[in-house]
Amino acid sequence: MSGAHEPNPVTLRLSQGGESVHGNFWEQVGGRPTFEKLVRAFYDGIRTDEVLLPMYPEQPDLEGAIHRLTGFLEQYWGGPTTYSEERGHPRLRMRHAPFKVNPDARDRWLKHMRAAVDTLELSPLHDATLWAYLDRAAQAMVNTLDD
Repeated sequence: MSGAHEPNPVTLRLSQGGESVHGNFWEQVGGRPTFEKLVRAFYDGIRTDEVLLPMYPEQPDLEGAIHRLTGFLEQYWGGPTTYSEERGHPRLRMRHAPFKVNPDARDRWLKHMRAAVDTLELSPLHDATLWAYLDRAAQAMVNTLDD
């Protein structure tokens, strides 16, 4: 024995004393069904939002937006790369540039997304991980301070 101390490996667990985490985030949270549920719940909120709904030209049928956001989030979190195969690089700021994304729009988006994330009943680790990304993404989309 060399006298060197072997480090203890860190094991991430879904809950205190629960299963250890394996696979990528997309797999860990349940794959496509989880992201479909998230995005559909999000757009249920958008349908009633007088500020955000006009930003969706295909309203009231939001299926195109649902498909795009589901694909983007799946790809970001380690799922299929269908989004890039269909649409190329995400270029989120560029794609949102035609719309007035001010702090009110950001806050409304976050409100609907928080309600949608809550429907998933994720582990605290997964919820915090997903929410941190969504919050950062929403902050980054703000392109004006005008009302």
